[in-house]
Amino acid sequence: MQHISARLIKSLSFSSIPGTTLQEIASSRPKGVAKVVLKKGKTQLFKDGSPMVYSGAVDRIIGRPPPRTGDIVLVADGTEKPIGWGLYNSVSMFCVRLMQLEEEATRDPPCALNMEKLLEARIDAARELRKSLGLPSANTNAYRLVNSEGDRLSGLIVDVFGDLAVIASSAAWVEKYKQEIEACISRIDEINHINWRPSVEILKEEGINLSDLKEMRPSACPERTKVMENGIFYAISLEGQKTGFYADQRENRQFISTISDGQKVLDICCYSGGFALNAARGGAVNVTGVDTSLPALELAKENIVLNNMDPGRISFLREDGAEFMKGALSKNESWDVIIVDPPKLAPRKKVLQSALGMYRTLNSLAMQLTRRGGLLMTCSCSGAMTQSGMFLPTLQGAASMAGRKITVLRQAGAACDHPIDPSYPEGAYLSNILLRVL
Repeated sequence: MQHISARLIKSLSFSSIPGTTLQEIASSRPKGVAKVVLKKGKTQLFKDGSPMVYSGAVDRIIGRPPPRTGDIVLVADGTEKPIGWGLYNSVSMFCVRLMQLEEEATRDPPCALNMEKLLEARIDAARELRKSLGLPSANTNAYRLVNSEGDRLSGLIVDVFGDLAVIASSAAWVEKYKQEIEACISRIDEINHINWRPSVEILKEEGINLSDLKEMRPSACPERTKVMENGIFYAISLEGQKTGFYADQRENRQFISTISDGQKVLDICCYSGGFALNAARGGAVNVTGVDTSLPALELAKENIVLNNMDPGRISFLREDGAEFMKGALSKNESWDVIIVDPPKLAPRKKVLQSALGMYRTLNSLAMQLTRRGGLLMTCSCSGAMTQSGMFLPTLQGAASMAGRKITVLRQAGAACDHPIDPSYPEGAYLSNILLRVL
């Protein structure tokens, strides 16, 4: 008993003394901490900030019994000296998701090897950042509170819609720490409901059994809610795509409202009408939204009513975007402003080449429908496309197909509450380009 008490006192004392090394803190743990040793030449990549340790970068794992998925592990260089710590996964290509480097742990020992404390600190920091960005505000209560690697919680996304938080899980460790994450979010004063959204296909790759997800307790939160973004109301279904609403396009949607006065506007792949509603609010004389999803279009039509807009000036049609544009071309129709915001066409690098053809075709059709001198806002939410640098060349190819000339007026990414870790470019998804079509 005395021995256990001594080890406990030692552990507590180490965890609160600035300057204590990770090795010292780990050694004070009764069961110790397994160590993931990197291959020669791989250490600097992670010291420079890359948050993902791929299995191919690992030389060996020290620890008996070996670590299990979700366990805290040390990450060490070839000499077995710790460079940081993170969360282990025995089956994912992401062997470890790094949480702190050695220098950070030395400065902040209470969070070192302590996921509960780290979650509190990182979520608090994320909340303070959003406050500094003016979110939520009197005219916007839909925003991203936690953006995975951008807030240094890889695999965790939290979107806030009024008094509701939607938590999207795409990592095994997030499922393991579900209770602790919910506790942190529940402490935020304005949050009254939490909806947990596991990304099933990604979690399968993380080694999570689907049966485990099905056994989770049902959420008591409502299936639908209403939010306001830049003064426009939106109905949200929690059964919808992703978390239910694309807050990353907030600033781009508002920009559309500034260029739509007196214009005829077409919104292809409109989902619940975000761009279309902003165009109408900005004074467009006629707005048409097109999408294949009936539930999304029902939300879009509900949003017309929510915002007291004239249904004679804004309409939504259920049709494939490419087919609609081909039909419009056959009728010699044209628009002053067109938005093309398709779903993720290249979710993986291996399908990028086929996706390039789809992006080229969609944008070529849109360019042909844009009156000469008109504007085309085109978007890609595919990480593989954004990272490849091929989006703009693809648009140039689309212009050649369409027999048009284009000039770039504006390039933008996601809204500022969607921070990106530059050491992990795979986290950058949204690319938004405004073109003048001649």
